[in-house]
Amino acid sequence: MSDSSKHIAVLGGGPCGLYAARVLTRAGYAVTVLDKGDRPGGLATSHLRNGNWYDMGCHMLHEFDKEIYEDIMEMMGEESIPVQLDAKIRWAGSFYRYPLQPKDMLRGIDFFTLCYYVLGLFAAQLRSNLVPWVPKNSEEALIMLYGHPLYEFFFKDFTHRYWGIHPSELSATFVTQKMPRLSAVDMIKKWLAKVGIKDRNVRAVDSALLEETLHYSRTGAESMPRCIAKAVEAKGGNVIQNAEVTRIVIDEVTHRVKAVRYRQNGEDLELACDECISTIPIPHLAQRADPLPPEEVLVAAREIRYKPIAIYGLLVNKPKCIDALYIYYRDRAFHRVGEPKNAGLKVEPPDHSILIVETTCEIGDEKWQGTDEIKERIFSDLEAENICTRDDVVQVNILHSENGYPIFALGFEPQLEKIKSWVKSIPNLQTAGRQGAFTYPNMHSAMRMGARAAEAAMARLRS
Repeated sequence: MSDSSKHIAVLGGGPCGLYAARVLTRAGYAVTVLDKGDRPGGLATSHLRNGNWYDMGCHMLHEFDKEIYEDIMEMMGEESIPVQLDAKIRWAGSFYRYPLQPKDMLRGIDFFTLCYYVLGLFAAQLRSNLVPWVPKNSEEALIMLYGHPLYEFFFKDFTHRYWGIHPSELSATFVTQKMPRLSAVDMIKKWLAKVGIKDRNVRAVDSALLEETLHYSRTGAESMPRCIAKAVEAKGGNVIQNAEVTRIVIDEVTHRVKAVRYRQNGEDLELACDECISTIPIPHLAQRADPLPPEEVLVAAREIRYKPIAIYGLLVNKPKCIDALYIYYRDRAFHRVGEPKNAGLKVEPPDHSILIVETTCEIGDEKWQGTDEIKERIFSDLEAENICTRDDVVQVNILHSENGYPIFALGFEPQLEKIKSWVKSIPNLQTAGRQGAFTYPNMHSAMRMGARAAEAAMARLRS
C-alpha cells in the first residue's frame, strides 16, 4: 500500500525517468519529474521546427518487452503506427540488409578476399581456444572476435572516425555493450563451433532482428514520451520541463537526499523528496551534490565522458529519398541517415520529405556549429549517394546533445565504479538509464530500468 505523503523526485525525463514515474504514479505515489528539455523524452524525442517534427536520431519502440509494449500501446492509442523494420548498410559498393547476412557477405567480397577473412577469423578463434587470453582494449577484443583481417577492413577506421578515438584506446567493454554483432560472421562461427572452435571470452551485442515490428507515430518520436508524461500527470504526478538540476541536497546527519534544487525560467526552486531516482549523466549527479562527494569521486566524474552528437534535420523537396527506414554509412561525413516519412511521419508540404542525418562531433567543432564547410561536405556526400542534391534541401535544422553516447575509454570501469559506490552509500538515491547508468539500453530496456528503479524506491518506502 502506498504512502501518498512520500514524495519521489525523478531527475531526467527520458524513457527511463518517465517510465519510473509511470510505475510510481500508477501505484499511488507522489512524483515530480524534473527535465531540462522543453519537451519530455530526452534524446528519444522530436523537435518542432517550422511546422515539421525532427527526431533526435532514429527512435522506435520494439515489442520485445511485452509488459511495457502493451502499456505503451494503451497510452498511445491510435497515435501508434506499426512499422516493419527496414534497415540497411551501405557496404562494398551496394546496399545490404542490416545486420549483414551470410549471403550478403558472400556477394560483397570477392572469393579470394573472403577466404582471407575467413582464415583470419579461423585463426583468431583457434588462438582463443588454444591460448585463452583477456583482451586489454577494444582493438584486441575485435581481433579476438573477428580476426585481424576483418578488424582492419570493417572496424578499425570506422570506429576511429565515429568516436574520434582509436580502438586501442577504447575499453574491451565497448565491444560487449555497444558494437553490434555481424550476423554473417556468426554463421561462420557456427560452422567453426561444430568442430569445437568456439568463442571463449568476448561476446558482442546481440544484433536487431532482421524482421520485426517497430512502433512510431505521425509526429515522430515525440509522441511516446508525451503520452507517458500525460499518463503520469493524469495520475497526479508532475512533469516539469525546462528544469535543470543544480543541486542534490544531502542531509549531513542521515546522509540521505532531502531536496533537489533546480533552475527554471531564471528562477531557483527547491523540491523536497523522500526518494530520488536520477537519470541525468552520472558525472553531473556527483558534481552537483551538496555537500560534494570525496575528491576521488569528483576526479572520477571528470574522467567519465560522453560523445556529443549533432543531428542535421533536412527538409527536402523530394517525396522520397531512400528505400529504407534508415541506412548506415561507413565512409561519409555522417554515420546514419533516416527518412521518418517512410515510417509514417507527417511532412509539410506533403510532396517533401525529411532526412535525419546523424553525426558525432565535439562541442564547438564544425559539425556542432554547422559551418558552411561541414554542410557542404554533408550535401556532397548525400549527392554522391543519390539521396538528394544541394538544390533539393529547403531547410537545415541542427539539433544537439552534449551527452549523446557514453564513451567507454580505456580504464573507465574503475572510475565509473567509484561514482556508483558513492551513489550506493546514499540510502535513498539511485541512478538509472542511458546517461545515469552510463550504458547503452534501447528504449524498452531503458524503461525496464526505470520500472526496476521505481520498484526499489517503493520497497524502501514501504519498509
